Amino acid sequence: MRLQKFMAKAGIASRRKSEKIILDGRVTINNTMIKELGFKVDPKKDIIKVDNKKIFLEKEKIYIILNKPVGYITSVSDQFNRKTVIDLVSKVDQRIYPVGRLDYDTSGLLLLTNDGDLTYKMTHPSHEVNKTYIAEVKGIPNNEELKQFKEGLKIEDYITSPADINIIKKDKGKSTVKITIHEGKNRQVRKMCEKINHPVIKLKRVSFGDIRLNDLREGDYRFLTDKEIRYIKDEINEK
Repeated sequence: MRLQKFMAKAGIASRRKSEKIILDGRVTINNTMIKELGFKVDPKKDIIKVDNKKIFLEKEKIYIILNKPVGYITSVSDQFNRKTVIDLVSKVDQRIYPVGRLDYDTSGLLLLTNDGDLTYKMTHPSHEVNKTYIAEVKGIPNNEELKQFKEGLKIEDYITSPADINIIKKDKGKSTVKITIHEGKNRQVRKMCEKINHPVIKLKRVSFGDIRLNDLREGDYRFLTDKEIRYIKDEINEK
């Protein structure tokens, strides 16, 4: 088995992040540092360590949905000692990590798991999973601005894929919109709203494909149902 695949299956990180850990010289096999991507390991014979701690294949796969509050970092740890989403699931014994990310100042649906293969597939650009957000923005977008948002916007060095946006509430000087995108570039929804001159005031993700936040309270989490787990696995296997 390739080393980065073993690390992902062991719940260390996604394959992509596991590759970085390897290149950073944090992995040893039988007490020898390995910095070669694709190095083959035998989980039954080799002693594999990350940061000098032996790692094993996870026996039980964990799938969690969390309603992330604003003010938490989407990371397993933080060098500045800021609160992370893992602090909110401290009662879970297995080592888990986020699927994708939500910005520090964005709330809502976040998936966490120890299934490295699934994380890799779900976050790969080829898997266009719809993500829906409720955003409170400054002003009220007009028809032309909504059209531009839906057709694609030039942001920095890329043009966004077609998206969906609908006004669901109008207030004095601001509005609430429902936005659906399938890309996941850094702060993309905020940048798109800024591009049409309606900066985000509040942003919350409410669904990830067919998995919905519904009435899960902010800061709380629950385990995915069997139906939701099947949906995720079917979704990634079809693409």
